[in-house]
Amino acid sequence: MRVVFAGTPEVAVPSLDAIHASPHEIVAVVTRPDAPAGRGRKLLPSPVALRAEELGIPVLKPEHPRDPAFQATLRELDPDCCPVVAYGALLPQEALDIPKHGWVNLHFSLLPAWRGAAPVQRSIWAGDEITGATTFRIVKELDAGPTFGMMTERVRDTDTAGDLLDRLAEGGAGLLVATLDGIEAGQLEAREQETEGLLSYAPKILVEDARIVWTEPAVGVDRRIRACSPFPGAWSTFQGERIKIGPVTPGATSDLAPGQIEVTKNAVYVGTGSTVVKLGEVKAFGKKQMAAADWARGIHDFPADARFGED
Repeated sequence: MRVVFAGTPEVAVPSLDAIHASPHEIVAVVTRPDAPAGRGRKLLPSPVALRAEELGIPVLKPEHPRDPAFQATLRELDPDCCPVVAYGALLPQEALDIPKHGWVNLHFSLLPAWRGAAPVQRSIWAGDEITGATTFRIVKELDAGPTFGMMTERVRDTDTAGDLLDRLAEGGAGLLVATLDGIEAGQLEAREQETEGLLSYAPKILVEDARIVWTEPAVGVDRRIRACSPFPGAWSTFQGERIKIGPVTPGATSDLAPGQIEVTKNAVYVGTGSTVVKLGEVKAFGKKQMAAADWARGIHDFPADARFGED
């Protein structure tokens, strides 16, 4: 089929590569406009735009897909289908109606579970044992269109959102190509989502959501931190300054109060609402990320009664 691929971040690149390697013809790529990045806030193209340019595929960067000029270009391209992975803009009905087989989205959850912007993070945070990816036809309602196919993936005990998303991006790329193959062959029928008792939402995780609540049990602290890693980054405060905290390891029972810190020669432990957790890496304000023990050694006369979370 003639396809126009829509995507923006790094997680969409495996799907772009997989479709490019398939018999389907990518006639153009749609991505978000160049955005400021880095300390200099220089405008940089998206990862999908960079990869498309390497592959020699024309790139479209509309300010919004409702732009008449963009829709006119899309009609001229005459795509059979528009596969989508994390494009990042709402598609108006006028654009949805252009390709014969619609816009087919790869979403990183087992729909109708975790509709929304942060399905992988919310799945880890909720303690799901299994998650996956779904292909579906986009409709105006959020992630509510009829589904074509699914793949499942086990959530590992140590998975961060970044770890899990990387695996889903690779596995989902194959699912997306298989979906396009099935649509072209006329052998794949989209089915309406069964929502009774299964529907859940995954709103975007804000920086304030990522603040560690040390009174939660260790398992809750662990899940919050892993769900917020690498973005936006779980954090707490120490001596009035914000510090980012990487994945932790729940440990044995101790008498540490929630947020109370215990420093040993090679480790740093923190009390929670249940057992302690052993810190992995931390990033203090203005410093590089480092092992927790190295961070503690760098603090002169580390207070014996030190705690996280005391502003």
